[in-house]
Amino acid sequence: MRRKLLSCFTPNKPHQAISRRPTPEQQKEQQTMRLQVARIGKPHGIRGEVTVQVQTDNPEERFTPGTEIIVVDGPVKTLTVKNARWNKTILLLSFKEIADRNQAETLRGARLEIDVSDAPEDDSDEWYEHELLDLKVMLDGQQVGIITGLRTNPAQDLLVFEDNEGEEIYLPFVDEFVPEIDPEAGIVRITPPAGLLTLNTADDEQEER
Repeated sequence: MRRKLLSCFTPNKPHQAISRRPTPEQQKEQQTMRLQVARIGKPHGIRGEVTVQVQTDNPEERFTPGTEIIVVDGPVKTLTVKNARWNKTILLLSFKEIADRNQAETLRGARLEIDVSDAPEDDSDEWYEHELLDLKVMLDGQQVGIITGLRTNPAQDLLVFEDNEGEEIYLPFVDEFVPEIDPEAGIVRITPPAGLLTLNTADDEQEER
């Protein structure tokens, strides 16, 4: 069964140490969270489209036309999705506020977020990327790497980890290959078929592209 990957989970603003009990308004502000759903890459074409690094399990739902997205580290505070389409494995977005390539270039590197109230409900088999980062990857009782990220693809999500030799490895994020995730113990147990880890290295993936 395919595991469900949730968007990156980031605080709206960092918690601050306080010496007194917070007011209801302060509590509400501290509990306000956002989900990171994408990071904008380079412009595509001359009509204002941009490439994005998808960080959500259901981009078709997140980027429907008319959806307002919060922008972090960008020239504007919000953007309204005009259109979303796939170019092979790359998602292209256009926004009502962005008319040409020059404007699209100003968005490069910006993060796209949504309020946590719009996020999927909690599920025991759903995971945020931040919950898995830096967990030890265990194979047959031995540590073989450290989780460094998750990659969302239209066909299949991938668990990304760095092995003991510094190689970046991609493993399909499915129950068959990732049967146990234990954040409290700090481990992820994997059961890949023989040869899969050697095959799915970063170098191999780049060559396929």
